This record gives sequence, C-alpha cells and structure tokens, in this order.
Amino acid sequence: MNKVTPINEEYIYNGNVIISQTDLKGIITYANRSFCEVSGYKANELLGQPHNIIRHSDMPKAAFAKMWNNIENGQTWNGLVKNLRKDGLYYWVDTEILPIVDNEKNVIGYIAARKPASRKDIQENEEIYKKMLEAEK
Repeated sequence: MNKVTPINEEYIYNGNVIISQTDLKGIITYANRSFCEVSGYKANELLGQPHNIIRHSDMPKAAFAKMWNNIENGQTWNGLVKNLRKDGLYYWVDTEILPIVDNEKNVIGYIAARKPASRKDIQENEEIYKKMLEAEK
C-alpha cells in the first residue's frame, strides 16, 4: 500500500462540496472548482479523462464494481473513497453518486458530490478495504 501523507483537509475543502459529472463510461464532463483544487488538477486536465485518474491504489476493485452495479441500474451509491491527488498526496471523501436521467428516464451520465470523510469512517473503511485488497491478490 502507498504510504503517502494525507493532505490537510481544512485546507483543501474550505467548506465546499466537490462536484463532478461523467458520461456513461466514467469520462469526466464537468469538474467544479473545488474538485480541481482538492485533486490538484486543472479543469482542462480532468475534462475528457476517466474519473479513475484520481483512483488511489489502496482502493479495491470490488468497491468500484458495486458502485458501477448500483449506478448503471439507476440507483444512488454512497461510500467512502480514497483518492490520489496529482501531487501524490491523498484524501478521503464521503461520496454520493447519482445517475443523470433524460426525459424518458434513460441514464445519460452520472453526478457525484463529495465531502470530507470522518476520521471514524476512514478508520473503519481502511480495515475493510485492506481485507478486500488482500482477497483480490
């Protein structure tokens, strides 16, 4: 596992919610200013890229498989995610992803809102994710 220092949460969040939108394949179509600031990327570096550009190697594939299963079936997904910044630091977010639907109720993309994760939730999920990663080997 990557032993990189976490970024100072008070600095990166400053009370703002991180918002991004993707197409059906997870390609970023919108990134708000907070997402850019927290991730360390400029908007033009994020737009058109797969959202996993910020995926941390400590995140198990199974966590994302469940997420994709939910959102592709039109359901909301909520969970903790450890993300990797452009500069190599990491940050934890409590994430909610919702499908974006058109007038005919067809899923046409996804929107994610993220806020800082609590220390308690991080500790609990670190253990769970560690076991999941070991099972994937």
